[in-house]
Amino acid sequence: MNSFSFTKMHGSGNDFILIDNRQGGISFGEAPVLAERICRRKFGVGADGLILIEDSSHADFRWRFFNADGSEAEMCGNGGRCAARFAHLSGIAPEKLSFHTLAGIIRARVKDARVKLQLPDLSDLLLDLSVEIYREKVQLHHINTGVPHTICFMPDLNSAPILDWGRRIRHHERFMPAGTNVNFVQVDNMHAIRIRTYGRGVEDETLACGTGAVASAVISACKGLVESPVEVTTWGGEVLRVYFRLDGKNVADVFLEGGTEVVYTGRIDQSWLAAV
Repeated sequence: MNSFSFTKMHGSGNDFILIDNRQGGISFGEAPVLAERICRRKFGVGADGLILIEDSSHADFRWRFFNADGSEAEMCGNGGRCAARFAHLSGIAPEKLSFHTLAGIIRARVKDARVKLQLPDLSDLLLDLSVEIYREKVQLHHINTGVPHTICFMPDLNSAPILDWGRRIRHHERFMPAGTNVNFVQVDNMHAIRIRTYGRGVEDETLACGTGAVASAVISACKGLVESPVEVTTWGGEVLRVYFRLDGKNVADVFLEGGTEVVYTGRIDQSWLAAV
């Protein structure tokens, strides 16, 4: 693997390393190991995920998305918004664009630093699941927004057991073998919620999660607690806006909108790469 340039970006505190891999410098087999090393904080660049931008015959580009543990994920809302802006800034794609993911073709529109992303069709909607945590029955809700998400409503996010319950729900037999992301949600009013997310693949709390924001807003609407559009305040303090059309339990026209930031660009040293 040769030395390469990268860009560090974040969307609402959810941070990513983006690499233009259209020349194929990073092979299929090298990518998971690279992701685990380069995303490791203090020892690498540090990020929640690695995004490789590659050529596509079906869209403006194809992405490969890897969590910080090296696992490949189908979709990531905030990562998708960062990828769209990166591709636009790099001259790879126009303002209105589409890209190919494991979850299907994703469409987006870039307007300055803000990106509005259309998510794929949602699936696996399950409400009012009774799951045992520490011998206590907890009511959970589940939906797939490109990746699996489980929702747990809380009266006060400040005291929510994010890491403890997050790990147990993420690995609970009810959601295996794929596992699940876990979102703890507090409803403020009919158009505003707050969330904290335990990320599958990150295996820790993240400051934001785009697909988790969508899952939390849609589940809240299915429970009659909110209406579209919903402003979702992430634990990092930024606000994402979720749009959707709900007819009973049928959800359509789902969009995620929010800001993105380019933090810095850099180049990975050849000697560091030699160990990959």
